Amino acid sequence: MTNEDKLKKIVPWIDPEERVTVHFLDEQDLNAEVTGCNAELVDLSLETHVPHMKQQISVPLSRTEVSEDLSHYTRDPERPLKRRRLMLVVNDKRPPIIY
Repeated sequence: MTNEDKLKKIVPWIDPEERVTVHFLDEQDLNAEVTGCNAELVDLSLETHVPHMKQQISVPLSRTEVSEDLSHYTRDPERPLKRRRLMLVVNDKRPPIIY
């Protein structure tokens, strides 16, 4: 899948009311918000173990695979329910969290 194809699948998920699933090599099944995306990078706000504190990262699209997570559904009650959500598989370890 090219970066342009990935971009087309990610852009509709740039929404503060929706979450996506993110897998890293060392951590799986993380909740994140997509905060931005361009032809090279996807910007994510990852949930951490500390309530109300998020980890802001940018991941190269070339190191990311785009898929669907069938085990989660969408959150926004104003929109029709979707029984799947975006899943990003990052072929790298999760960056360390700096508090």
